[in-house]
This record gives sequence, C-alpha cells and structure tokens, in this order.
Amino acid sequence: MAINQPLGDPVSWSAASLPGPSLHGTRVLLRPVDAQADAPPLYAASHSPTGDPTIWTYLFDGPYDGVGQMRGALDEAVASEDPRFFSIVPFSVGTAAGIASYLRIEPAHGSIEIGNIWFGPELRRTAAATEAIYLLAHHAFDELGYRRLEWRCNALNAPSRRAAERFGFSFEGTFRCHQVVKGRNRDTAWYAIIADDWPLIQSAFQRWLQPTNFDADGTQRRSLVEIRTEASRPASSDRVASRATVPR
Repeated sequence: MAINQPLGDPVSWSAASLPGPSLHGTRVLLRPVDAQADAPPLYAASHSPTGDPTIWTYLFDGPYDGVGQMRGALDEAVASEDPRFFSIVPFSVGTAAGIASYLRIEPAHGSIEIGNIWFGPELRRTAAATEAIYLLAHHAFDELGYRRLEWRCNALNAPSRRAAERFGFSFEGTFRCHQVVKGRNRDTAWYAIIADDWPLIQSAFQRWLQPTNFDADGTQRRSLVEIRTEASRPASSDRVASRATVPR
C-alpha cells in the first residue's frame, strides 16, 4: 500500500571519517594541544597585560587565574575526543596563538561543527587565521566526507557572527533560551555550510589566500566576500545571451 507522504531525497551515503590529528597550511599549523608548552603563550595572548581578555566573554570557559589554571584546562582539552581541540600555530610566530576544535562530530550523518575558536592578538585579522578556518573546512568536506559543517555562537557575539558570514556560512536561525553560560542566558545563532555550497566557497578561499592577493605590506587586495560574490554571479557571456533572448 503506497503512502503519499513527502520524503527527503534518497542519499547514497557511507559514513564520514573522524578528524585527523594535524592540519598543515602554508601559513599556519593546527596541531594537537600540548598543555605544558602551549599554556604560557595562550595565557599571555588572552589575559592582561599583553593579551585580550575579552576573548573569554562569549566562550564557555575562562578567563583563568594564572598559567597553571589554564594548563589544567588544556590538560582536559588534550583528553577530549569530542570536542577535538587544536592549537593554532602561525609559522610567523612559532608558538600557539589560538585555539579551535571540531565538535558534535557525527560521522554517521555527515555533520560536524567547528567551534571553541579564539584568535590571540598576533593571529587575529591575519591570512593565517583565515587559512586556519579554510583548513578545518577543507579537511571536513574534501578529506573526511562530511555533508554539513556548522558554526554556532552566542547570538550577541557580533564579531563571531560577522566571521561566520565572511567565511561563507549561511545563517539558519536562532535557538532562543538555548543554554545557560556563566550564569546568563544564551540564545544561539546557528550557521552552516553544506557540501553543495562548498565548491564555490572553497574556490573563493583559495583565490583569497593566493600570495598575489596581498601587497608588500601583507594587506589584502580583494576581500574574501568580494571574491566569493563575484564567483557566484553568472558569467558575463551568459548574461548577454540571456538578454539577447528577451523579445523587444
């Protein structure tokens, strides 16, 4: 007996794989956290007087009362499989300058999130920072076979929301009263890239990261959003052909 109900498209699917231990770029390395070695530079990057303590405003952890306490938190990160944490090491710096992770890792459904992301002052607004996000996305889609990459943040975290949009994530909605974090309500803004979106987004990342896109001072010549927007437009010949078929 046939039942006339709407169903999703059939999927020829084999499960995705678990993330690897390290991701190597041309400007940056994402490697497993080394609590002993990484605690001092990460503490300095995210606490006064040399760092930016506002890093911790919207995160679930921090700030910390000294390097020792941060080292203890990093020990927990080392032991965690989900989230799976990485220290972000720009080659220009040589030491850990930020943190990122994969979390909510669901190989059977092909869904994975990147989060717990923070960039210290030396990493922020650099090509290395953008490459770190590219490496996480590239690994998830092209090497592990995920169908969906998520980005979630506190809905009040305007810098994180701008970053998600810059990187090509699409806003999917707000989960109201989603969590209680540090004794305060958190509404969660939800973003994602799906596999069908990725080829265009990947191409824009790759074009933006080309050395020719930067001047001698390291300033970008064209923005990532500009490159992606241009790539999403129909080719000029297509537009001309389309106009030519319109009756006059």
